[in-house]
Amino acid sequence: MGRLIHFEVHADDMERAKKFYGEVFGWSFQDWSEYAGMPYYGAVTGNDEEPGINGALMQRQGPPLGANQAINGYSCTIGVEDYDAAEGRILENGGTVALPKYALPGMAWQGYFKDTEGNIFGIHQPDANAK
Repeated sequence: MGRLIHFEVHADDMERAKKFYGEVFGWSFQDWSEYAGMPYYGAVTGNDEEPGINGALMQRQGPPLGANQAINGYSCTIGVEDYDAAEGRILENGGTVALPKYALPGMAWQGYFKDTEGNIFGIHQPDANAK
């Protein structure tokens, strides 16, 4: 099966990116730069008993997306318990809204943001009453 097992977030400023994802989502990081041959930090996104995957922050190798440019790769969505609280942490830590909160009727609240490195990501709060 082709199950997703790892992700990479590209960063211009590794310390800024670690601070953003650590403060907003509580991720912790392990320095794997020696193995990668470049600045590369493993991201632990939760405990092993919860659904989800771990990933990494890696040094960006080219330019980030330009303003109003469509995504031309993967976009990851992160599950949250409280959409509004997560949005508040994102904005407080330098992220910006890319696509405001909207309902997936009968399923969840969804929205997209830009992190401090210019990457787009989503957040998703399950809610059967969303409309």
